[in-house]
Amino acid sequence: MLAAVGSLAVAFWTVLRPRTVLLGAVAFLFFADFLKRRRPKNYPPGPLRLPFVGNFFHLDFEKGHLSLQRFVKKYGNLFSLEFGDLPSVIITGLPLIKEVLVHQEQKFLNRPITPIRERVFKKNGLIMSIGQVWKEQRRFALTTLKSFGLGRKSLEERIQEETHFLIQAMGEENGQPFDPHFKINNAVSNIICSITFGERFDYEDTQFQELLRLLDEVTYLETSMWCQLYNVFPRVMNFLPGPHQMLFRNWEKLKMFVARVIENHKRGWNPAEARDFIDAYLKEIEKHKGSATSSFHEENLIYSTLDLFFAGTETTSTTLRWGLLYMALYPEIQEKVQAEIDRVLGQSQQPSTAARESMPYTNAVIHEVQRMGNIIPMNVPREVTVDTTLGGYHLPKGTMVLTNLTALHRDPTEWATPDVFNPEHFLENGQFKKREAFLPFSVGKRMCLGEQLARTELFIFFTSLVQKFTFRPPNNEKLSLNFRMSLTISPVSHRLCAVPRA
Repeated sequence: MLAAVGSLAVAFWTVLRPRTVLLGAVAFLFFADFLKRRRPKNYPPGPLRLPFVGNFFHLDFEKGHLSLQRFVKKYGNLFSLEFGDLPSVIITGLPLIKEVLVHQEQKFLNRPITPIRERVFKKNGLIMSIGQVWKEQRRFALTTLKSFGLGRKSLEERIQEETHFLIQAMGEENGQPFDPHFKINNAVSNIICSITFGERFDYEDTQFQELLRLLDEVTYLETSMWCQLYNVFPRVMNFLPGPHQMLFRNWEKLKMFVARVIENHKRGWNPAEARDFIDAYLKEIEKHKGSATSSFHEENLIYSTLDLFFAGTETTSTTLRWGLLYMALYPEIQEKVQAEIDRVLGQSQQPSTAARESMPYTNAVIHEVQRMGNIIPMNVPREVTVDTTLGGYHLPKGTMVLTNLTALHRDPTEWATPDVFNPEHFLENGQFKKREAFLPFSVGKRMCLGEQLARTELFIFFTSLVQKFTFRPPNNEKLSLNFRMSLTISPVSHRLCAVPRA
């Protein structure tokens, strides 16, 4: 009898033990996750977080910036979300945004490093680096860009020259429908390439077209659901196939391209005569050789060059694509721009920044394109550097901060017709009017370092194209303002007709 009872107990324990261990392990994981995600008193409100994934499933990855606006209505101008292990807050409204980016800037100066960014860029480069690395790299980049023409007539002339190539390429379409995407990308990219690589690339250069395609693809993939899942579960996702693996492969190809350019530069390098950004950086590496604390090394040269290539290509070219699309959709506004161009420049004088003050309507249209295009809808993220208080709430060190430029640029208290394309937003008594609530380049110490270059490119490229062509929708094709979500917001693929003006 005792033997039978003993056998039954052993059998029962054999079945029960694995289940008990499993249930115990699951309970422990949930409890550990709960402890890790506990927020301090007076933390900003927000939607209910799920274990392990946080608010991952609250997001619409096709229109993430719009899906966040419903939480503004529910929780106010400062609310919290959690992206995997990354606690985040969303800041809305000009007063709070200025508090973060200007008045308390030192407490919000860092960038958060997501697992994807850690794997691709580590903590290097210009855009996402922090601390001393960021200070050294930004200072060097600004100085070097100025030495190669930033803010000078020589760089403006380079943009004017590139405009000729773009006008010629569009003219070859003979007024027939074409997709302007990569023609514009190529032209804009050639400006930053001439500074960083010391050369421009022909629009038919297959290798460079592949490079632009890779850049476009990584920009799109990085905000996809699979890549965001990588940010939540990096160790698991490392072993799974999917678009995140393509993202990593594409970044490696881009790095290899830059590495090959650097090797070519080394062969003809003369420290006494820097031809471009890469030459100047090689000299800086040599200058700091032997210093264990220096951030100037060849790996960082690759990352900084890629940052310049991305920022100098994607943002301006996307804005120009929005600009031509808006002209095709608003022909009466395009006619007013052309009338101002004809009055100030005529058909033969090349646009330059010297003419900008005499062309307030054209300038206002470009600014309205930036406002409505909303290409970086939540700004580049910041990170809290020390425990701080904002808007009456406690924000712990390490919290990611997103500034809601989407809401700012569509704020009905700031803009007369916030959801309508209306250049009058930037005009007063027929003169151009700056707006405090207009922050496409951000503000403060970490504002876009290429703002001056971008403004020059936008004015010269846009004005030159509308001077030479009238942009229209193709017959029997309806254009729309639908967008593609990526690191930037760009128009969906479309075709335009660039009809030469008489």
